[in-house]
Amino acid sequence: MSKAKENIVVFEHEILRFDRGEKKITKDQFEALERYYGNGIPFYKLVYNGVLFNEHVGVLQVGNTLIEVLPKADKNPHSEDEDKKWRDLLIGMLQVVGSFEIKSTSSSNLKIKPNTILDLYFEMYVKELEYLLHTGLIKKYRKKEGNVTALKGSLQFNKHIQYNLTHQERFYVRHTTYDVEHTLHFILYKALKMLKQINTNMALNGRIGALLLNFPDMPDIKVNESTFGKLIFNRKNQHYKKALEIAKLLLLQYHPDISKGKNHVLALMFDMNLLWEQFIYVSLKKNKEYFPKVKAQTTKYFWKPENGRRTSMKPDIYIETGSKTIVLDTKWKNLNGYNPSPDDLRQMYVYHEYFDAEKVALVYPGNSQFGKKGNYFDKEGNHDSKKQCSVVLIDVENDIKFWQKSIQEQVKVFVDN
Repeated sequence: MSKAKENIVVFEHEILRFDRGEKKITKDQFEALERYYGNGIPFYKLVYNGVLFNEHVGVLQVGNTLIEVLPKADKNPHSEDEDKKWRDLLIGMLQVVGSFEIKSTSSSNLKIKPNTILDLYFEMYVKELEYLLHTGLIKKYRKKEGNVTALKGSLQFNKHIQYNLTHQERFYVRHTTYDVEHTLHFILYKALKMLKQINTNMALNGRIGALLLNFPDMPDIKVNESTFGKLIFNRKNQHYKKALEIAKLLLLQYHPDISKGKNHVLALMFDMNLLWEQFIYVSLKKNKEYFPKVKAQTTKYFWKPENGRRTSMKPDIYIETGSKTIVLDTKWKNLNGYNPSPDDLRQMYVYHEYFDAEKVALVYPGNSQFGKKGNYFDKEGNHDSKKQCSVVLIDVENDIKFWQKSIQEQVKVFVDN
């Protein structure tokens, strides 16, 4: 049985060291993270005797220690209430944008209260496998070669002579069989065995053990990105898709510790800038009355060399409401009363020009009372009333549904005024 895990909670942009600090990792764990980082992992950067986290949030499990990296858009210090608030908001945002769909496995069916994203993913995977076993594993035809006691298929004469010279009751044949031994189950079984090895949630141990008893043994295969790229889904195996999505996430983000064998690293990390953009987009799209036409990542080309590829621009959110065109660019950053960066403002000026926008805005989390209206200057150095670029600050709410409504209302105020 796996040991109970230690849990270290940090916020984005914090440093975690092994030599000092209230929260510390061991030197072995730091070395495991150092090896993991060497694979091009962008979730943190190495500093002296530690790691500095960036805008990626989620969980890193190193051996039995779980490092939880939470988002933060205020200056409140660490506390149990603060940690819970931002953990719940992160899980809620991920559910809203569909980073994990909970349809066949609704949240009401989950037996374990998710203390971290990792707990949620682990139980979702267990729940999906329980569902697949209950409904029956699908079978496929496959080619099989070997000794049998009854002649079927095609006799492989050379191998038959090689293996059965003294066993005339056997036949070495190649034939077609119809069973559960195929790639879909190889992947699911590999992820299940990995889960048995790294799971530290005691409430799941029994269910994982039961699955391993009931799931047929499968051969071990090497899994990489192309393994999943070759999978073809149809009406017969569509119900496998959710389990395979979770298996992909777990297997491709798992890096075993081949040197010491105890500090395996599993990362489920999400870019908070991208998550914030998707969350704003999905929240606006929910309200068809306010925002009848909302698009994400609308592309326009603006430069091309004589030989080579075109360069494009993609604002985060493009809105058409009546005769107005609005462009929003989202940034997960606390401005702390400062102006946006000159680069961000220049980028918004280009969006204004190329999309013929009525107005544009940079959208940040923060106190909505401190949002700013602004206008660009024209060539003569005067304010251009037709080129408005605002800073829209979105209040962070504890309840996800209320937060989404708040986003709709605050963006509507910007559009109308």
